[in-house]
Amino acid sequence: MAQADWKIKRDIGLFTVVRIAISANYRMVYPFLPVFALGLGVEPPALAMAFSIRSFLGVLGPFVATIADTRDRKTGILLGIGLFTLGSGVVALWPTFWTFIFGTSLVVLGNVVFIPSVNAYLGDRIPYEKRGRVIAILEMNWALSFIIGIPIVRYLIESYHWVAPFIFFTGIGLFFFVIFSWLIPSQHIPKTNENKLWKNLGRLVRTWPALAGLLVGMLVTSSNETVNLVFGLWIEKQFGLNIAALAAASVVIGISELGGEVFTGLFLDAVGKRKMIWIFLGANSLAALLLPLTGGVLGWALAGLGFFYITFEIILVSILTLMSEVIPDARATMLAAIVAGFSLGRMLGNLAAPGLFGISFWATCLTAVILNIIAAGLLTEVRLESGQPGTRNKLLDFEC
Repeated sequence: MAQADWKIKRDIGLFTVVRIAISANYRMVYPFLPVFALGLGVEPPALAMAFSIRSFLGVLGPFVATIADTRDRKTGILLGIGLFTLGSGVVALWPTFWTFIFGTSLVVLGNVVFIPSVNAYLGDRIPYEKRGRVIAILEMNWALSFIIGIPIVRYLIESYHWVAPFIFFTGIGLFFFVIFSWLIPSQHIPKTNENKLWKNLGRLVRTWPALAGLLVGMLVTSSNETVNLVFGLWIEKQFGLNIAALAAASVVIGISELGGEVFTGLFLDAVGKRKMIWIFLGANSLAALLLPLTGGVLGWALAGLGFFYITFEIILVSILTLMSEVIPDARATMLAAIVAGFSLGRMLGNLAAPGLFGISFWATCLTAVILNIIAAGLLTEVRLESGQPGTRNKLLDFEC
């Protein structure tokens, strides 16, 4: 038993390291966008095409990640890290504008396959009552990628070349592909008429608690993104084009993300997943309402942003944990759909945010609150398949 516990802890540590690398690859294009544009010989706005394609590929996650349900978890994990490695390698070997778009898009696709495959693998081995802490540890990768990964990327670019980070990530990907091929056990899932790609996706569409959970994820990320996209513009409007203020805001966001993940890991399982989401939907809405009132005082504005981001991170990890038990025998497909829902929610928030900010920052923040309220209502419809008697999921009456 002790050996099994050690193996799980080892796997969690290795998965976290890989996710830090993938997230650092994903996030590095934002602070170093001018560097990459210069290296590619294009104007920075031209790289916006890459971001739109990357977001779209996030929606395709369930179609690829379902292999972890129809074949086995190991295949999904290796496919995810393989796509990440291939994407990094393409840019490292052929650094052109179109290979940059193609490679960075493959990295995102690898990420949306790797996350649900890993969570499904661990979900098979860790009881739901203890799963919140584990997922929170894994989700620390997002903040740590900014705190640890981005300085490494900066060092590689300044010391060598703008392509150097892609070479570095290719090496990491190859190393861990070999490690996981050796360490992760193969547990082939028997093929049945029910356990097929379209059957799993169809079952998800016909299961109302699953759909309700997807909508909750979409609404919450849309709410966050309406503020996330324009907070830099809001700071500029309040305090002028203050690079120090924007840098301070970035630091606050990174620390808030890490703080939210640590808090969730400590308290999510004890408080309960659904209750935690409700509590922090309220706290996030309060943060959104307070933000417009902090204008003119930078310290208060940064504190408001920190409160807004830490509450959102807690909600996000809690949703991932809750949804991991909605359809346990199609867990990877369910979690991939949730990640896809997050991507779609961000896309919708990106579309709405400029128009709302054009009206006023109050309009932006009030919209975020309204979306949170709708999400809180839909959360009552999410039921766990392995929950108490009477909570088992039921399929909707229509066929897909």
